[in-house]
Amino acid sequence: MKSGKAVGPDNIPVEVWKCLGEAAVEFLTSLFNRVLESERMPEEWRRSVLVPIFKNKGDVQSCSNYRGIKLMSHTMKVWERVVEARLRKVVEICEQQYGFMPRKSTTDAIFALRILMEKCTDGQRELHCVFVDLEKAYDRVPRESALSPFLFAIVMDQLSEEVRPESLWTMMFADDIVICSESREQVEENLERWRFELERRRMKVSRSKTEYMCVNEREGSGTVRLQGEEVKKVQEFKYLGSTVQSNGECGKEVKK
Repeated sequence: MKSGKAVGPDNIPVEVWKCLGEAAVEFLTSLFNRVLESERMPEEWRRSVLVPIFKNKGDVQSCSNYRGIKLMSHTMKVWERVVEARLRKVVEICEQQYGFMPRKSTTDAIFALRILMEKCTDGQRELHCVFVDLEKAYDRVPRESALSPFLFAIVMDQLSEEVRPESLWTMMFADDIVICSESREQVEENLERWRFELERRRMKVSRSKTEYMCVNEREGSGTVRLQGEEVKKVQEFKYLGSTVQSNGECGKEVKK
């Protein structure tokens, strides 16, 4: 954990544990073991200090122009990191998940998508891509918890295992999902399965932000529909900050 962070309700900065060295390790080990054995967390860990931060736009007197930051106990965050480290040893996340995973980044996800597009372009084959946007899915995850990102990745991984056929290429970065196939019908069918499974878990596909792009498109390739509603078809899409184009080129990205 980084030093110099604002403290939570217990007023114990992370620097205390860093400075105490081995003594801190022994104390925290004993504390964490007691938490595990009793299955109860200290009350201070359940509290937080809510600090409003102005978004630097709009009326300063409007509450909607502020976002809340919760200051939590640093000791609890150390505890969560320990739990996460143990979970990662026993929980396997599929290779298609690039978000919140060690040694994976947005660059890797963008590169993987571009390689797939390039192969289809070189082979003069169509590639149908649907960029699925979830409606405020990750916004519902408590950001103040160090465990939240990994737990969210576990949920998305389990969901993807249920809806992803082996013949379909799917990639995720947290809640950003890309479904790709040389078959438009297969992409459309899988998109519907994603919608169904997401709604079972009280999540929704954002109809206005989900978009369809066809690489190396032939005449009369058609469109993709979700529950009878046509998904917006585009010639380019900004994926994780990088513009991918239906012609397979990188012109707009190079000009940045």
